[in-house]
Amino acid sequence: MATSNNSPKKPSLNSSSSSVSRPPQAVKFGRRTSSGRVLSLSRDDDMDLSGDFSGNNDYANYTVLMPPTPDNQPMESGAAVDNKPDGGGQYGVPTRVGMTRRVGSDQEGGGMEEKRMSVMQSNKSILLRSQTGDFDHNRWLFETKGTYGIGNAFWSKDDEQYGNTSGVSLSDFLDKPWKPLTRKVQIPAGILSPYRDAMWLWAMSTVCETWFAFSWLLDQLPKLNPINRSTDLAALRDKFEQPSPSNPHARSDLPGVDVFVSTADPDKEPPLVTANTILSILAVEYPVEKLSCYISDDGAAILIFEAMAEAVNFAEVWVPFCRKHNIEPRNPDSYFSLKTDPTKNKKRPDFVKDRRWIKREYDEFKVRINGLPEVIRRRCETHNNNEEMKEKKLATEKNGGEPPAEPLKVVKATWMADGTHWPGTWFNPIADHFKGDHAGILQVMSKVPPPDPVMGHPDDKVLDFTGVDIRIPMFAYVSREKRPGFDHNKKAGAMNAMVRASAILSNGPFILNLDCDHYVYNSMAVREGMCFMMDRGGDRVCYIQFPQRFEGIDPSDRYANHNTVFFDGNMRALDGLQGPVYVGTGCMFRRYALYGFHPPRSYEYSGMFGQRKTKAPNLQDSQEDSETEPLSGHPDLDLPKKFGNSSMFTESIAVAEFQGRPLADHMSVQNGRPPGALIAPRLPLDAQTVAEAVAVISCWYEDKTEWGDRIGWIYGSVTEDVVTGYRMHNRGWRSIYCITKRDAFRGTAPINLTDRLHQVLRWATGSVEIFFSRNNVLLASPRLKFLQRIAYLNVGIYPFTSIFLVVYCFLPAISLLTGQFIVQSLNTAFLCYLLIITITLALLALLEVKWSGIGLEEWWRNEQFWVIGGSSAHLAAVLQGLLKVLAGIEISFTLTSKSAAEDEDDIFADLYVIKWTSLFIMPLTIIVVNIVALVIGISRTVYSVLPQWNKLVGGSFFSFWVLSHMYPFAKGLMGRRGRMPTIVYVWTGLISITVSLLWISVSPPDDGK
Repeated sequence: MATSNNSPKKPSLNSSSSSVSRPPQAVKFGRRTSSGRVLSLSRDDDMDLSGDFSGNNDYANYTVLMPPTPDNQPMESGAAVDNKPDGGGQYGVPTRVGMTRRVGSDQEGGGMEEKRMSVMQSNKSILLRSQTGDFDHNRWLFETKGTYGIGNAFWSKDDEQYGNTSGVSLSDFLDKPWKPLTRKVQIPAGILSPYRDAMWLWAMSTVCETWFAFSWLLDQLPKLNPINRSTDLAALRDKFEQPSPSNPHARSDLPGVDVFVSTADPDKEPPLVTANTILSILAVEYPVEKLSCYISDDGAAILIFEAMAEAVNFAEVWVPFCRKHNIEPRNPDSYFSLKTDPTKNKKRPDFVKDRRWIKREYDEFKVRINGLPEVIRRRCETHNNNEEMKEKKLATEKNGGEPPAEPLKVVKATWMADGTHWPGTWFNPIADHFKGDHAGILQVMSKVPPPDPVMGHPDDKVLDFTGVDIRIPMFAYVSREKRPGFDHNKKAGAMNAMVRASAILSNGPFILNLDCDHYVYNSMAVREGMCFMMDRGGDRVCYIQFPQRFEGIDPSDRYANHNTVFFDGNMRALDGLQGPVYVGTGCMFRRYALYGFHPPRSYEYSGMFGQRKTKAPNLQDSQEDSETEPLSGHPDLDLPKKFGNSSMFTESIAVAEFQGRPLADHMSVQNGRPPGALIAPRLPLDAQTVAEAVAVISCWYEDKTEWGDRIGWIYGSVTEDVVTGYRMHNRGWRSIYCITKRDAFRGTAPINLTDRLHQVLRWATGSVEIFFSRNNVLLASPRLKFLQRIAYLNVGIYPFTSIFLVVYCFLPAISLLTGQFIVQSLNTAFLCYLLIITITLALLALLEVKWSGIGLEEWWRNEQFWVIGGSSAHLAAVLQGLLKVLAGIEISFTLTSKSAAEDEDDIFADLYVIKWTSLFIMPLTIIVVNIVALVIGISRTVYSVLPQWNKLVGGSFFSFWVLSHMYPFAKGLMGRRGRMPTIVYVWTGLISITVSLLWISVSPPDDGK
């Protein structure tokens, strides 16, 4: 390799002392040292080409680096100088061949560059062996620190010194036959810094892997103590429902349960789905007089109101039918959709006739529900036309018998079946009758049942319910008041309104909350949950969380809707600590714990890892009168004081606490109640009680109270469920995870990709809010166990993993585009390390799969959607959370749709609906970049002079690994049955090939890449 080097003028070469022995050199010889510089081997570094070599044209000097191989040694002293080699050649004395090139214009019309070859004799070398006169190659290497190599550099005169600061020059070794005894051998840079060629790539990979390791620890540490639980329903029945001296009539001594169902939009949450949920609740196997059901309609829609009225009417025949024939499940839509034989294990001879009759009644019920919008519209048109005619008649009478000149403006109201205005939201909204501005509504649709069973009798028009209890539980419709200017706090505010209303009407010591699409699949679920609450030590349990199970999911579970890794793995493991987190539905609460009070007994954990356990002080016994002085060092440990101005509600608190205690039938039971304390019948509701219930759901009731701060569902987060459960654990309560043999509840989940990502976005956004709020677990009280802290810390931190995940998904593509890899080569050591890590993680995953009962396919689907959701919804949640914290921009809440697609022939039609959202951008970018990088990497390697297949294999392997995780996302974009138009594949291929060819032309491969 030779490069031009224009040198300034030096003393002439035509002097008498050097004209014969040192002819002008057009070639300078050098050698590259270990530091990268070039050491000149020529005697004269710079020359002035004058005399015969001068002319009108300038000459350029070239530096040629030639390794001192045996056929490339300096000529011996005294060799003749001629225009051709003398005694040299392939086997003669080694020669140095120099080449000069004329630069500039040709003055004699030649126009051609003149080339001259000269054979030059070297001066007497200072590095000749003293005995033989040969070139001392080893000595030169040592003295100049030279190495083999090809390159070009210009050495200054200072570089001829031996070393940097020793002051010893090469001339000191002219006549000394000296041979060094030692030498320094530097450690190769490839060993000290094996990633020097791709340091930036290695650094990004290391940072991402470090965060993944930290996140993995947060996920694995709480799983150190997984447990299983079981219940004994027979023992529960013997203890609470059998004759005893304190209960001679065998009335149920079980505590009351209030069931909450919430809905907000009849368009996204169909009334028929909600009605089926209500029917399954009214038919559960629990004492009828002890069960109450409430539905919160936060949209105040008349469609929901009348659908619930229809459901109560149908429940009068459906509930006794379920009790008579022991029907499971007790959701009529799910029951009649079963693919199994309905007569299995049925012994009553009238079952087939009864089933046929009730199926016809249910079909008529569905038709009535589906036709409600049209019925209401026609009713409203009729009443509005009548009102308009009355107004015209009145205006005509006032105008002397003539119709008014201007048309009358009659308000288009929404009418109820009894001919009165609907107090909620109207179809044509006006002031006081639209979402966000309407009066509070409370309607008891099913009255309080009598304390004793009411048996049915034969009836020709209905079924024969002889010997069957035909009572149904109390059911109430609730829609809290909303007015402009008030913060209604979304779902959490609606739940707190139901807590207050139910405390006035029924005051059940336990509350079961369900979403409108989650129905009771196991009629004994409430009893199974009560086993934990009424057991010894149950007075310390704040809630029982049931796993969420889903129906209507596609067989492959493309988007991991079942979420079994979380519900069967993480939640079961947390049950071995302080209890599972609250996940929003399928949860039975202790009402007293919801009010913000402390458990009767709790412990505090101190030390770095919470290894020291001490009994916590009972703050209820030392409650202070001053409201300004805190009772403890942590705000969550202060006692609630401001419940509002309802004395009836305040009096119900102590009653709920007493009725929620376990039965004191053994000396080991602490904080129990005497047997038979709950067999007294409930009092019927009166007008004053209902009016008080309406007052506590008004929009102004929570002013200057602690609702949403310390009492009830906690405000300030879109994931109010997690925050509410965290506050309870922070006070020292514990929770229980109840996995029943038959699923307790079942619901629906969004199988559409867009809806699924929006659901995940809401969850992740709530986690980011928790992390940046006072609910951060780093500020928790000492009553929270160490591993429970780790679990809640992971809840707040997991969305931030998306930042590193997105970077990590682009690393394989960057490796393929740049031709570099995180290691120099896929050697045995790297492959063994990668294999060990992979096997270790696989064994841990298999262990988790084994004890949790998760299938391998479910585990893989969870891994895939973790990458999809992490690169889209989680990343957007981090950005939204930061915007809310830094800029104060509020986060909009998108209600998850429960409706299906228009194609009713295919139950999975909604799976193939493509609804564009900005959450698609990042996963789509990852897929496209990795595909293009694969094509470019293959093209670069194929067209390279020295192809490096190991780097291509390494980058391609990890790139395919990323694409395999993104496969469900890509399949979701392909639409129904994965049918993507052929033109999409054609354009994708053309774009990839075009981009790869452009990349190769812009950055062509060389010998090193």
